[in-house]
Order: sequence, then structure tokens, then C-alpha cells
Amino acid sequence: MSRVCAVTGKRPVKGRRIVHKGQSKKSGGIGLQLVKQTKRTFRPNLQRIRVKLPNGSIKRLWISVKALKAGLVEKV
Repeated sequence: MSRVCAVTGKRPVKGRRIVHKGQSKKSGGIGLQLVKQTKRTFRPNLQRIRVKLPNGSIKRLWISVKALKAGLVEKV
């Protein structure tokens, strides 16, 4: 099962880590150059918690911490 928030739909997204080198123009150099880009994954802060559903049943779901702090779900 993929790790996706059951409330907000947050999921891992792909991105890059960018590495620069050089001396800035302000301090006398020719500016920062791009050296390399490495692929990486940005993962949301998900917790697997027991949640009380609207029909009264209790189920364990992946919930983002942002949804927990906002009070979008009731933790059991």
C-alpha cells in the first residue's frame, strides 16, 4: 500500500537536490555555477494512527501531521 494521506491526499513527490559551487559576484567571483543535480524524493510526514470514522467505526489510516494539527480527524 502506498503512503498517501487519507484526508489531504499528500503523497511523495520527485525533485532534485541542486549543488552549486564558485564565488558570488558580490565577493569578487564570476558567480555560482551549477555542478550537478541528484534525484530525490520529498516525503510527507505521515503517521499511521487509529481514526474514528463518521459512521462510528475505528480504522487505522495514514494521516499527515498537518491534518492532525488542523483537527481534520479525531484520534482514538
